[in-house]
Amino acid sequence: MKSGLIAILVALVFSTPAAAAVSGYYDSVEKIGTILGSAQLANILHQAPIGMISNTGARKDGAQEWLVRTQECDLTVYLVPVLPDGPGKTTYSLEIPGTCD
Repeated sequence: MKSGLIAILVALVFSTPAAAAVSGYYDSVEKIGTILGSAQLANILHQAPIGMISNTGARKDGAQEWLVRTQECDLTVYLVPVLPDGPGKTTYSLEIPGTCD
């Protein structure tokens, strides 16, 4: 009886939303997909092929800084986390403060 109660308590503890967190790989895919899927970014880069995308840090407000490099331009962009209303994955909005001229 006592071991059954312990098993139920353990199951309840590990069935919380935190246990359903997205793995780091899939979160990275979400971030990079947000960057690559931006029509605004494509236009700013003048449709140039991307040579590199790299996470370079974070702002004080928690937005993640990414460097997008083409042959003629290094552009810093920011991914701002958009938390779901309930259980679910975090998505990201893209901020592009600069341009490539």
